[in-house]
Amino acid sequence: MARRRGDGELEGIDVAGPEDGQSIVFLHGAMFTRAMWLPQMRGLSDEYRVVAPDLPGHGVRADETFRMDPAIDLLEAVIERYTGGSAVLVGLSLGGYVATEYAYRHPDDVDGLVLSGCSANPIGGMETLTRVTGGISRAATNPDIGERAVERLGERWVRNRELPEDVQRAILDGGIYPKQFGDAGPDIAGEDFRAKLSSYSGPTLVLNGERDKIMRRGERDHAAAAQDGRIEVLADVGHICNLHRPEAYTSRVRNFMHQRVVAPQ
Repeated sequence: MARRRGDGELEGIDVAGPEDGQSIVFLHGAMFTRAMWLPQMRGLSDEYRVVAPDLPGHGVRADETFRMDPAIDLLEAVIERYTGGSAVLVGLSLGGYVATEYAYRHPDDVDGLVLSGCSANPIGGMETLTRVTGGISRAATNPDIGERAVERLGERWVRNRELPEDVQRAILDGGIYPKQFGDAGPDIAGEDFRAKLSSYSGPTLVLNGERDKIMRRGERDHAAAAQDGRIEVLADVGHICNLHRPEAYTSRVRNFMHQRVVAPQ
């Protein structure tokens, strides 16, 4: 069950934009928090109702361990409370897998999907790689010294991006959660997200960074599995492409909304 504040509002949710605007819900990747979507929230809130929650294991929910079922329950509560009952889901990495799972379980709540950094389907050989990577991550971050070393690497990565100082500060203040990468991997390993995506009939944009090599290997098959899927690539950026080139990423999302999403009546 999603945790609520004393006034009944959900914890760890950013909301902006017109209440009657088409809703977009942003789902962050492992290690980061909802603050990673600040450039897109700011860039799109002139026209859209934009919402970003912290997923289990991150931000205000850092005392939890990421699991898919609680993440889906949280997203269901977010859509019910902060949208008109449906939304476009924009997910990066772990957030993209959560968005796909939600569209599979609740297709009528989803007006469209933008999926970044989640084109690798964690079955077969990728299941093994996902489990091994998760195990290595858990081992590396189990001692406090290892966890802090990964946190410092994440903080350095953020500082090296060309982002406004207040956006960098918000991301860093939100925290870096390296243990959740190791927890989330085994939780999604073995799940056929491509088959789940194939059951969703709405518009889907697979939007990857050009240098995100592992995800790009599967992007054609991923988009082909979608009933209404297309691919776009952001040049000269990697996995966390919304922060590498925030304005370009925001522009691609806006174009998707204008060209392919039909607002609910």
